[in-house]
Amino acid sequence: MEQNQPVISTERSSEERVRAILDELAALYPDARCELNHSSPFELLVATILSAQSTDARVNMVTERLFRKYNTPEDFASLRPDDLAEEIKELGLYRNKARHIVEAARRIVEEHDGRVPSEREALEALPGVGRKTANVILSNAFGIPALAVDTHVFRVSRRLGLASGKTPEQVERELMNRIPRREWTITHHRLIYHGRRMCHARRPDCASCPLRPYCAYAGGSTAGDPAEGLSAAGD
Repeated sequence: MEQNQPVISTERSSEERVRAILDELAALYPDARCELNHSSPFELLVATILSAQSTDARVNMVTERLFRKYNTPEDFASLRPDDLAEEIKELGLYRNKARHIVEAARRIVEEHDGRVPSEREALEALPGVGRKTANVILSNAFGIPALAVDTHVFRVSRRLGLASGKTPEQVERELMNRIPRREWTITHHRLIYHGRRMCHARRPDCASCPLRPYCAYAGGSTAGDPAEGLSAAGD
């Protein structure tokens, strides 16, 4: 059984409490943004697929080199998966990622005239693209409100009592119900920033955290990560 698992009370899930948390996150991270470097929807798609079980910093190191050589669907569609795998072998699951990226690029060229689709169903039909990746693309590349739930969003939102779901899909639904639609994308980024900078998985800096008054997890610095195993489960 998880230690210090958040318990959502009626008071803790009130609109006023959620508003206070969102405002505090906004004050803490006014410049929060997508930290995967990209200059096009397709580059973001590639970077997001590469980011599974890898840090954004390491992905950015790889794509800085990679995108100088290949940066369009046509470029990647012409590659063999083994050739791309050699370019990205510093990253985890690099062979699977290479296969997915090459096949996704081929489908984008053949089925979407070389343009990354902006519809969820079409995005999720691409190899290597699940709901989380589709949400990242929709929100960051096309400005369509979406709330991608990665390990940081999953962990932080549950610790703060914004959600209590056991799966990313459940947490996403809860957050969408509690957070104004216009704030979905920026809240996704702010929750990630908080997870990376303060609300760490195993040693959260609860003593310094301005959100401590709202947190059902504060003081659980030795407990395991509620989102442990989420990355390994895939997109």
